[in-house]
Amino acid sequence: MAKPLTITPSLIGDLTEMEIEAGRLLFAKECDFFWGAEAATTLPEAVLPEICFAGRSNVGKSSLVNALTGRKTLARTSQTPGRTQQLNFFNLGNRLVMVDMPGYGYAQVSKERSAAWVDFIKSYLRGRVTLKRALVLVDARHGLKPHDVDMMKMMDQTAVGYQIVLTKADTLKPGAIDKIRAQVAVALKTHGAAHPEVLATSAETGLGIPELRGFLTRMAEPALVSG
Repeated sequence: MAKPLTITPSLIGDLTEMEIEAGRLLFAKECDFFWGAEAATTLPEAVLPEICFAGRSNVGKSSLVNALTGRKTLARTSQTPGRTQQLNFFNLGNRLVMVDMPGYGYAQVSKERSAAWVDFIKSYLRGRVTLKRALVLVDARHGLKPHDVDMMKMMDQTAVGYQIVLTKADTLKPGAIDKIRAQVAVALKTHGAAHPEVLATSAETGLGIPELRGFLTRMAEPALVSG
């Protein structure tokens, strides 16, 4: 017999079991890469609701995207951190577009390349009318780093609503997870575009994955009802 569904109140407290199931169904659909953009002039047409994923290099962004979709190679991890410098667009069931942003904070990226990346990302964030929410991924073992705060400030400036998602939470004990979430939540109070709730996830154990799916499904194009 399957175990009854439980939702951690401190993760996303107002999610219902129906929303959790809707998230499971949506993220079980086909999810295909359809566009890569290296400059603002090459962005695809904005049609479906979009969610973008931002985070430092090696934060586990690709692993989280793969865990959400139940795939192993949807978002590929570069062998050289900081190498991928384009926005990768994935169509999820013709209801939601997931945008994998380049990893930031890699020390060996040149200043010129870093400046160009910042200009490109600002342009995307500021002008993307279909962008519903940005997820800023933060390694649970380390908490907010200066580059994370820089990204948060950029999103504040461009008025993009964003949410902090802790990755690799399986590496911490429950008490340590609660502590880092509380610390990040306090820091968010000074950021106007930040959602106050901090999510904890693990691509390894699946912690928080069903809840995050359900949360993101709220922003997707409504499902067509047959009959």
